[in-house]
Amino acid sequence: MTIRSAVSILLMLGFTTAACGKKAPPLARPAPPPATTASTGPARPPAPPEPVPSDSISSASLDDLNRNSPLKPVFFDYDSAELASPAQAALTENATVMKRYPGWSVTIEGHCDERGTPEYNLALGERRAVAARTYLVSLGIPADRLRIVSYGKEFPFDPGHDDLAYAKNRRAHFVITAK
Repeated sequence: MTIRSAVSILLMLGFTTAACGKKAPPLARPAPPPATTASTGPARPPAPPEPVPSDSISSASLDDLNRNSPLKPVFFDYDSAELASPAQAALTENATVMKRYPGWSVTIEGHCDERGTPEYNLALGERRAVAARTYLVSLGIPADRLRIVSYGKEFPFDPGHDDLAYAKNRRAHFVITAK
């Protein structure tokens, strides 16, 4: 009986060792090369990356950039968020600058003159900022680079109380927030 139990134990030990042994990982076979069609010449190398501008604008600090901003403000008519032709032209120029500096993030501030209630002016300032952002997006600027905020009548560009001052305060102002 002892020989029989010893043989049984050895067989079980052998089966267990064989079952628990490591299996070799499957060999990865290389993918076949893509089918080629008849080409007329050698393959073209990829286009070189677009160079990053190396001018005074790209090396300036955010404070300096915003102090002498290359982005133009957009002005609106009284009680309006519609983009007139001069506003569209300014936004087109801003889009050209922003395409040249793709790392820039910009906050578009909507502003109003002092007439109207604070609530109304905040809503109007937001509509103005949204109109400017929408136009920039239509020109190919990614929306995730553009943030909007409305200040209503809180930060006038011109503190005067006449039509010339009011016209300067009805605007969308552009602040570069990251580069």
